[in-house]
Amino acid sequence: MISPHLSSRLPAFEAGSVWLAGAGPGDPGLLTLLAAKALGEADAIVHDALVGGGILDFANPGALLVDMGKRAGHPSPRQEAINERLVELAREGRRVLRLKGGDPFVFGRGGEECLALAEAEIPFRVVPGVTAGIGGLAYAGIPVTHRGFGTTATFVTGHDKAGGLPADLDWDVLARLPGALVFYMALGTIGTIADRLTAAGKPPMTPVAIVSSASTEAQSVVETNLAHCARDVVRLQAKRPAIVVVGEVVRLRALIGAWQQTTGQHPSSIAVSA
Repeated sequence: MISPHLSSRLPAFEAGSVWLAGAGPGDPGLLTLLAAKALGEADAIVHDALVGGGILDFANPGALLVDMGKRAGHPSPRQEAINERLVELAREGRRVLRLKGGDPFVFGRGGEECLALAEAEIPFRVVPGVTAGIGGLAYAGIPVTHRGFGTTATFVTGHDKAGGLPADLDWDVLARLPGALVFYMALGTIGTIADRLTAAGKPPMTPVAIVSSASTEAQSVVETNLAHCARDVVRLQAKRPAIVVVGEVVRLRALIGAWQQTTGQHPSSIAVSA
């Protein structure tokens, strides 16, 4: 996948080690060189549910593929089981790639896996990836920051271990922030998010975009607002995986999205009533 000359200039993928790599939001073109090298050389690839099949097409044909994906509403592997599997495979002398959608350290539980590997004295390398809250929004024509629309970007998880919103979120602070609020894994809690933000003072007409299957051929975008986002997610059948962005930067998509070139089909905008 990458030339031997270039590969030789990158760090060696040693037997008995684990690389935790981000696969990006979906488009294989967003893989880093290190992630591409790891895919081509790994003896075992432990991947999650958000890694697209097009990316796994670049895997070493002889690699053991281990699906350890977590899927909302379905039985999923415990994080402890994933940690144990990584240690087990590395101790077998394999070159183990832990492949995650997005970036391993942005709501990817990569930190937990690194701690488990360190405690087991397994050497590892972290390979950052393009997180959906930046790359996925970019493919939808939404810049996560813009000098004219706010100077902050805040990334928030849309659910905790139990599937609800984390109890420690400060909604008064979030509602006052002038820039984009980017919620990961939030389709199931989007109605509560909208209620909490508006109750804390965020205007109900604040623009909202829900980007599903970002950067892939299946990408779709629902443009709405806080007042109607919960209704529109159901009515328009927004699908997982999805990233939700709240803020004025959503308005820029009308012009940026009309002219930018992307991998997938140009996603349609869906207007809502005021």
